[in-house]
Amino acid sequence: MKNFLNSFLGTLAGIWVTIFILGAIMIFSLVVAAVSGTSGSGVSVKDHSVLYIDLNDNITECRERRNLISELQGEVTGSMPLNELTAVIRRAAYDDHIQGIFIDCNGASAGMAQREAINAALKAFKKESPDKWIYAYGDTYTQGDYYTACAADSIFINPSGMIDIHGLSSTALYFKGLMDKLGVNMQVVKVGTYKSAVEPYIMDGPSEPSVEQQTLFLNNIWASIRKTIAEARHTSPDTVNSWANSLMMAKDVDFYLSARIADGKMYRHEFLDKLKKLTGRDKLRLVSVKDYAGAVDLDLDRGHSTTIAVYYASGEIFDKGEQGITAEKMVDDLLDLADNDKIDGLILRVNSPGGSAFASEQIWEAVEQFKEITGKPVYVSMSDYAASGGYYISCGADRIYAEPLTLTGSIGIFGLIPDAHGLITDKLGVTTHTIATNPDGDLPSLFKPMTPVQQTQMQAYVNRGYELFVKRVADGRHMPVDSVKMIAEGRVWDGAEAMKRGLVDKLGGLDAALRDMAKSLNAADYNIVEYPDYNAEWWEMFLDIKAQAEANAVRKHLGDANTLYETLRRFNLMAPVQARMDYVTVNM
Repeated sequence: MKNFLNSFLGTLAGIWVTIFILGAIMIFSLVVAAVSGTSGSGVSVKDHSVLYIDLNDNITECRERRNLISELQGEVTGSMPLNELTAVIRRAAYDDHIQGIFIDCNGASAGMAQREAINAALKAFKKESPDKWIYAYGDTYTQGDYYTACAADSIFINPSGMIDIHGLSSTALYFKGLMDKLGVNMQVVKVGTYKSAVEPYIMDGPSEPSVEQQTLFLNNIWASIRKTIAEARHTSPDTVNSWANSLMMAKDVDFYLSARIADGKMYRHEFLDKLKKLTGRDKLRLVSVKDYAGAVDLDLDRGHSTTIAVYYASGEIFDKGEQGITAEKMVDDLLDLADNDKIDGLILRVNSPGGSAFASEQIWEAVEQFKEITGKPVYVSMSDYAASGGYYISCGADRIYAEPLTLTGSIGIFGLIPDAHGLITDKLGVTTHTIATNPDGDLPSLFKPMTPVQQTQMQAYVNRGYELFVKRVADGRHMPVDSVKMIAEGRVWDGAEAMKRGLVDKLGGLDAALRDMAKSLNAADYNIVEYPDYNAEWWEMFLDIKAQAEANAVRKHLGDANTLYETLRRFNLMAPVQARMDYVTVNM
């Protein structure tokens, strides 16, 4: 009885403590919500200010849903929405309070096309305000940050600093050895010689077609990057390539100066003193991107009669769920936009390597419904990736825009069906016996391989999905089916190659798509409305508190092994048939 009483009282105390903590958090959140809702950023932009771009965050396409658990535990790494950053840079060009821009290069994580968008905004700033300056400073320049810094008027480095220029590479993990040890055989059904997303599960390394396509798009993208660097540093692309071949990170700072890779060396306090002299102030007025966005109207709603909606579709494509692009949500959103009479045109901003083929088809159909119901234009602006399912949901648009650094195409689909009888029976000693009313009653089964008939039927199913995908592209791009098949086969293209082959209409970013759509609408000026809205109410974050806590715990305990875990977890979440590009990470 005593043990029972102690246990009961302990449980009761735990419940009350939990209620107290949650209550305190809710009260705190109400106060924060009330304060943030009434006070804005609390920052005013004064004369002689400098826009401060701190490149140390993860660059996202737009503002993302907040992770409450991470914030409470102080584990938030921070993120900077690309749309907000570029809007702030362009707005600052017309702000008399802003004298210049300070780019602090601290190792931001950003995609290649996202970097291109930032550079385009910085170039527009210089064009619109030639009397203003842009300076970059860094202790250690990653190659990505250096690429961004090349849009500055001058690049400064710490006397003990480092600049890394090394070219590009792509890395993929291959799990065949692990599968063999576990006794799991991955049964593949696919269409596309270049559809190499299945290779990590059935091979020890890439196939020749995979090497061929990766070599082409890496070389093309690197050519574009080194051309940009060369133009900024007043040298030749071959010279930039020689820098990449000479282990630049090990060079002395004086070499960077003599080679005109950097313009000056100074310690951080000396650089800040330089900015003080430029602004004519004893105390430097640095205004962060976040504070500037909160203090100044970014002109998303200018009060004009024409309104263009920008819908951000970022992440892998799923049938349903809470992460990435889900057909369940995006279809509803697009149909709601079709009923919105205030919208004059729609731009999909796509950053996706693809995912579920079924979900991609549903989103494609919703885009078609929007066009049919409204008769309004639909454009697509591609970011870092818009491949496979990402291209599927894009191909019906009236016009498609991509950056030269975008990866797109990958028109092909596949299915992966694991046969784990080697693990379950041979390794673990567990035998199974299935009773079914029909020959395919247990398909798909983890406990036995497919029969030749089942393999043939599944291949036919995937073939039909591929033919449908090709037809969607052919209809959307006004191309013969045979012409699409010549550039399909699951092959990934960089943006420039994709345009040559008719998969893309124009090279450029979101701004180019907005300008052209406004022109097609005969609008000299326009408003922008952004979807979906990730500025959730404070209480909505409590709804997924359990999932957030579990995910954070897994990341914390697995450490570096979390990458492998996330790869296997994504596989578990996959729909049976996938329109997804290769699991390739391009290292900039």
